[in-house]
Amino acid sequence: MSEAIATYLLHDTKGSHEKKAEGIALGLTIGTWTDLPELQREQLKKHKGRVLSVEALEELENVNSYFGASTYRSIVKIAYPAANFSADLPAILTTAFGKLSLDGEIKLLDLEFTGELRKSFPGPRYGIQGIRDILDVYDRPLVMSIFKGVIGRDISYLGEQLREQALGGVDLVKDDEILFDSDLTPFDERIQNGKKILSEVYEETGHRTLYAVNLTGKTFKLADKAKRAVEAGADALLFNVFSYGLDVLQSLREDQDIKIPLMAHPAFSGGLTASAFYGLSNALLLGKLVRYAGADYSLFPSPYGNVAIPKTDALGIACELTKQESEWKTAFPVPSAGIHPGMVPNLIADFGIDSIINAGGGVHGHPDGARGGGKAFRQAVDAVLAGEELTSRANDNAELRKALELWGGVPAGPK
Repeated sequence: MSEAIATYLLHDTKGSHEKKAEGIALGLTIGTWTDLPELQREQLKKHKGRVLSVEALEELENVNSYFGASTYRSIVKIAYPAANFSADLPAILTTAFGKLSLDGEIKLLDLEFTGELRKSFPGPRYGIQGIRDILDVYDRPLVMSIFKGVIGRDISYLGEQLREQALGGVDLVKDDEILFDSDLTPFDERIQNGKKILSEVYEETGHRTLYAVNLTGKTFKLADKAKRAVEAGADALLFNVFSYGLDVLQSLREDQDIKIPLMAHPAFSGGLTASAFYGLSNALLLGKLVRYAGADYSLFPSPYGNVAIPKTDALGIACELTKQESEWKTAFPVPSAGIHPGMVPNLIADFGIDSIINAGGGVHGHPDGARGGGKAFRQAVDAVLAGEELTSRANDNAELRKALELWGGVPAGPK
């Protein structure tokens, strides 16, 4: 039998979590059970939600302080039969956490799909291996940079930035998520101009860089716009998935005329995950569901940048993106926000080589400009993989030395 198994973190001042769990299981499925005649029970049995487990947790002082009372906590698992919903993420999320999300004292930690339901989601088209094949880079983390300070600038300014970033040796360049269409930077021209510049850099250096253009606009026009991007020669699409919805991402992934990599940006996700008491977990939203819906890369805040999230959360996201599952390819974790070359040892130690090091200011703010910033990151990666200290490698690499002098090492972040 196919099911969606939801794992919740419950908070309640009454402490009767077994009763509350049973109420959730019934309330989100058939509504009632004990008052039904035996025949109706038998007919509705395959639709009834099942409480799988209720695990009591110890009280925490900060939780009691938040709720203003002694608060019981527990981890609850409930299985929802796939017979109850269509095999799409909006239906599953509405079933498992629709009206329940209004409770305000419950957090959806995980969703597990069983049986035939698992075949309903495409996962990444390329995944980690496919992206590496395109770039012909297999033995190190990839390095990505971001267009910065381009609002109000024209297409020639973007082109200059793109060239400098590519010459610095970065593997991918993405639009800023707030770079939308304008008369100064039209979507099609960004793609065509970027393709020309990156082809020139490849001819000059032999280094290939991919450019992810930001796919934006009215929801029902996105597919046609994405197809235009493919026809114009786009390398990849950046997508603000949580402003549009996971199902929109999946529809792009499943469109056979849009066969280029998809990069999921976390903008707006904080409104869904930031609380410790309600919403969704980071690992579920930015890791598992983004991967299942079809993203090849998922960006998320690192544990030590300027928009840091707890390290356990960041590692949980990466785990969901990279765990081996037969139905889905793995996706690249992209820890982001406030990244500079001094953080590279920690990034590789925490996220391994199957990850992407993503920087904006850490590239553009380098004393030698974006080209120097890209080189500094590549030098830092080479040093770590060779087992060298960054300060040692910096003795013979001016770009890395200047970066370390400017930014230093890793600031303390949340645990």
